[in-house]
Amino acid sequence: MTESPITAAELLEIADALLPGHPLDAARITEGNLHHVVLIPGTAAVRVSKRPSSAEEMPRRMEVLREIADTGLPFAVPEPLTPVTRFGQRAAVAVSWIDGEEQPEGQGDPDQIGALLRAVREVPITPRLRQLLNAPREKGWAEVLAGQVVPRLPDRWRDECRRRLEAAAALEAVPDALVHGDLGGANVHWGRDGRLIGVLDWDQAHLFDPAVDAALMAWHGWDTVKMAVDLETYRRARAYDAPFGVGHLVGILDGRPLTNVEGYVRSIVAWLDSSS
Repeated sequence: MTESPITAAELLEIADALLPGHPLDAARITEGNLHHVVLIPGTAAVRVSKRPSSAEEMPRRMEVLREIADTGLPFAVPEPLTPVTRFGQRAAVAVSWIDGEEQPEGQGDPDQIGALLRAVREVPITPRLRQLLNAPREKGWAEVLAGQVVPRLPDRWRDECRRRLEAAAALEAVPDALVHGDLGGANVHWGRDGRLIGVLDWDQAHLFDPAVDAALMAWHGWDTVKMAVDLETYRRARAYDAPFGVGHLVGILDGRPLTNVEGYVRSIVAWLDSSS
């Protein structure tokens, strides 16, 4: 369920209410799956929920950001600048601005990518972080996919995807680590000198196998990932990606319920057909 449409003027009004006195002349508006975002360069990013579930989850997600930012990562993490505030049924919050820009798809330094992946997976799992994040290993993630998704696949993919899913589920368990869940692309900001500046959008963070993040970094190319990680992590990353694409897999691992299974399956089939 989504909220009624919101206009650009209404989004700017929310940003002004959260950050009074900050000029919005240079503001621009974008959106992700969960939020509309008002970008105020050099100042903040204002996140506005798109649906009731996103509004309800926003306080927890801000607590996750605070907890991760306190771990001393060697790059910036957005931190809440304001309380989560209700505007009718929507929730909004301003988070700190992070400079830099994404790297083009297919490009990237394996050493820098390897260092990023190590930094994330080595974040200490505090009792508070464990309380805040989903741990899919405890919740039968593969069974959900086998029961709700595989039977809806076209005949041409059903048996093959079942086999791939079984192979991923059969991987030997490794200790849970922090997994960002949406690494790559616009969520990783680099400086012009190639230095990693910050990592945005931890909404899909969870506790699981860090090879999932390695698979997500295939934005930079699988050959780059292979040079960035050890061979076992690379093997596991390919196994998690193979059934449905790791971006779809995270939709189960981060704990969100499958509210639109048919749409989810359509997206998976499009990925399977394009990657075969």
